[in-house]
Amino acid sequence: MTVSYVERENANPETLAFYDAAEERFQALLNIFKVFGHQPEYGQAFTDSVMAMLKDGEIDWLTKELLILKATLGNDCQYCVVQHERLSDMLGMPAEKVADLDGFKYRDSPHFTPGEVALLDFCVQIGEDANRVSKELWDRLHQHWTEPQIVDAAYIITQYIAISKFGDALGVELEPMFEDFTPQLKVNH
Repeated sequence: MTVSYVERENANPETLAFYDAAEERFQALLNIFKVFGHQPEYGQAFTDSVMAMLKDGEIDWLTKELLILKATLGNDCQYCVVQHERLSDMLGMPAEKVADLDGFKYRDSPHFTPGEVALLDFCVQIGEDANRVSKELWDRLHQHWTEPQIVDAAYIITQYIAISKFGDALGVELEPMFEDFTPQLKVNH
C-alpha cells in the first residue's frame, strides 16, 4: 500500500455517508473505498458511479462482469480481477467462461456468443487504442447490440480501466475476505 486507508473511526461525516452506502451494497467496506476517505467528494462520486454500473442496465450485469474482467485483466489488476471473478461466480458465470477470458481464447470458445465476442474485442481494442476501432468491429457491434448497449459497454470498459489503474497506482490491497479465493485468471505482477 502506498497511501493509508481512512478507517471508519477516523472518517468525517461526509466520508461515513458513502462508506455506509458502499458497505450496505457490497456487504463490506472495501479498501478501494477507504482510500477515497482522503477525498470524500470523489469518494461519493465513485460510490455512486460503481453502484450505477454494477446492476442490470442497457446490458445485463453478468455481461458487464465479462467486460470488467477482460478490461482489468488487460491492466493486470489483481485487486479487480480477484474481486470481480468472485462476484461473477456469485452471479452464476460458469468457470469455463471465466477461464476463456484469458488472452484471446474467448474468440474460439463455445461459451461466448458472437455478440459477446464483439464486445470483448471492443474491450481489448479500447485498452490498446480507443481511437482505432475498425469498421469491421463497429459492424459486428451494431449487428448484435443497440447503440444504448454499446454506450453502456464503452462506459463500463473505460471506467474499469481507470478504476484498475487508480487502485494499482495507490497500491490498494485485497481484503482478507479474499485470501481463500483462488482466481482462475492470472495477472502479471
